[in-house]
Formats: sequence, structure tokens, C-alpha cells
Amino acid sequence: MRAMPTPLRPAAPHTPVSHRLPWVWLGGLVLLTLAWDALGLDLPLMQQIGTPQGFALRADTLLEGVMHDGLRQSALGFYLALWGWALVPDARLPARWRERHPPRRERLTVVLLVATALAAVNLVKYHSLTSCPWDLTLFGGPARYVSHWSFGAVDGGSGRCFPGGHVSSAFALLPLCLPWLAPPAGRHGRDAATGQRWLGGILFMGAVAGATQTVRGAHFPSHTLWTLVLCGGVALTGWGLAQPWLRAVTERT
Repeated sequence: MRAMPTPLRPAAPHTPVSHRLPWVWLGGLVLLTLAWDALGLDLPLMQQIGTPQGFALRADTLLEGVMHDGLRQSALGFYLALWGWALVPDARLPARWRERHPPRRERLTVVLLVATALAAVNLVKYHSLTSCPWDLTLFGGPARYVSHWSFGAVDGGSGRCFPGGHVSSAFALLPLCLPWLAPPAGRHGRDAATGQRWLGGILFMGAVAGATQTVRGAHFPSHTLWTLVLCGGVALTGWGLAQPWLRAVTERT
């Protein structure tokens, strides 16, 4: 007697990452960054890269011209494209795009959070008294080393170097992951892998940008880590506060 064929099971719908998980990641990042600061790892690492004459790669053509200036210009173009993506009405998106892209209210929230993260980093930098590594006497500059935790302490340099501004070109994009990784209630079923790919790409570009500035002597590693903490905090907090506004659209659709 022939066995009956096993019926095909419908594919399990994609499920988003738990809404708590991004906060767990952020909490772990904060602990890692605090541990880095507590162990005082910034200065010993920079002393392995720089010399009393400065940083050999400070004006390197690839690092300065491509990885710094080029990335900044590319980021500006990407931000402009994001605004276009956010502002276009849903009805004008190609039909195949509507199934894969979040509604305009979510896209607008993403772009506004990107702008907020950039503004937050620049606001902290503007009020920071911390100078860059290449400004320190250890590396041929006029400033003495003062921890960024020494609030109000002037180090004798130009200041305004904490946290890392260049890496915010990448890390400020973290809100772009959230429509897929933490969709509003009623929007479940999106492919979380899309958000994970965005997250991986953003973290990779931020790590490259941070490493570039570190080997050039522009920033301590902690500057990069705190930029990531700040941008991640802005993204998750803003996305959480926006949920009632985002769910209002979901409930009408």
C-alpha cells in the first residue's frame, strides 16, 4: 500500500526580534564602554599607534581623503536619499516596494531619529572640553591628557573632540533597522533579516570609520563607543516614544 504524501506545511512567517532585545544589546554596550573607561585603555592603545612626533597616518591619502572625507560626502548623499524615501507618498511607491517597505509614517520617524542622533552627537561635542589624541603633549601637541569624565577640566587643547563625530555618519543610521527589528504592534510578519542586514552594515561602517580616526590620532576608541551608545539610545528611545503615533496608522489600516 502506497504511503500518502506528506502535505506541505506553510512557511512560518518571519517574526521580528523581541522588542526587549535591542535594549539588552544597548545595556551590554554601555557596560562594555564603561569597563573600557574604567580600565583606562584609551591612552595605552594610542601610545602603541602614535609617537612623540605625532601619528604617521594622520594625513594618509587613503584614510583622510577616502575613508574620512569620502565617507562623509557619501553619508550626506545617503541622508538626502533617505529624506526622499521618507517623504514619497505610499501610493507613489512601486507596488513591489510597498510590500517590503514600512509606511511613510514609520519612514518619517526613522529619518527624524537619524537627524536627532546627529544633532545629539554634535551638541555633546560642542560642549566637550576633551581634546583629540593628536593634540596631546604625548604626541607632539599642546594638551595634557584629561579623561572625558573629568567634567569642567580644561586640558589646554582645542577641545570639542568627544564623542566621535565622524562615526556618527554611520551610527546615526541605527533607526533604519527598527521598522524591521521592532515593528509597531500590528505590523508583525516583516522579514527581520532585512533589519539585521541593515544593522550589520551600519555597525561595520561605523567600526571602519572609528578605526580610521583612531589610527589617524583623531579619536580615542572610547569616543567611537560612546557615539554608538548615544546614537543607539536616541534610536530606541525615540522609536519607543513614537509608538502611539505609529500604531494609530496601523489601527486604521
